[in-house]
Amino acid sequence: MNEHEADPRMGFSVTHRRYVPYSHAHYAGHLVDGAYVLGLFGDVATELCIRTDGDEGLFASYSDVQFRAPVRAGDVLAVSATVVGVGRRSRELALEARVTCRGVPGELESSAQVLAEPVVAVTATGTVVVPAAPEVPRD
Repeated sequence: MNEHEADPRMGFSVTHRRYVPYSHAHYAGHLVDGAYVLGLFGDVATELCIRTDGDEGLFASYSDVQFRAPVRAGDVLAVSATVVGVGRRSRELALEARVTCRGVPGELESSAQVLAEPVVAVTATGTVVVPAAPEVPRD
């Protein structure tokens, strides 16, 4: 591939949806700690690596993590990873966790609603690494 061709992995995205169980509430108000979402970022990045490179890959680093809104037990999250950079072995990912459903305070214990607009709870930029592609022998 020459330097002017776009890599087909660029812009590829994977999204997971996850209900946040009450067993993960860590703070008052049923708040969930930030490490919970970082774990979900690892899960979605793993699927992305499998789909783009045929390997689970390894998370190497986060270069930016922003906790923008609370995540609570009972939320439904949409967690996505999108390829924004491709190196020989590294893939730079844009990661985002959005709250799409949330419990309704003061209602029945099981009342919940779909949010009209998802709330961006956490964003991050991360780097994963995958094994180098095998060298193709030349005649």
